[in-house]
Amino acid sequence: MKILIINGPNLNMLGRREPEIYGSTTLSDIEAEILEYSKKYDDVQIEFFQSNSEGQIVDKIQACLDNFDGIIINPAAYTHTSVAIRDAIKAVNLPVVEVHLSNINDREEFRKISYTAPVCIGQITGFGKDGYKAALFCLISHIKCNNC
Repeated sequence: MKILIINGPNLNMLGRREPEIYGSTTLSDIEAEILEYSKKYDDVQIEFFQSNSEGQIVDKIQACLDNFDGIIINPAAYTHTSVAIRDAIKAVNLPVVEVHLSNINDREEFRKISYTAPVCIGQITGFGKDGYKAALFCLISHIKCNNC
């Protein structure tokens, strides 16, 4: 089973960007933790992708077709603006879990709107880096049970 984890704009700045909201953990730290956590699953391969560019994220989602079994995505600011990313998720018809480090429902009003969540199988928000592990667990369970 192959899972792609996509991180959107400014997540490459984790550890430096607004540590009062996002903490001091870097994206590399999160990726290492996810890889360690994924070892409990014998048949899971993880690939990571980060981009600040909406078009590159759309291209990467489209490239998942016939190459990945599922996607975990933190669209970051594109959550609240990108119809293109939403349409790409819908077009590939793969199970996708949306993740956010902070609780987007407890922040500014514009952050409470997700264009991408309605085309995902679920959304995990507010658990920091552990949200990625929760998303991985849920996505793997969903894939193994064949959308039950």
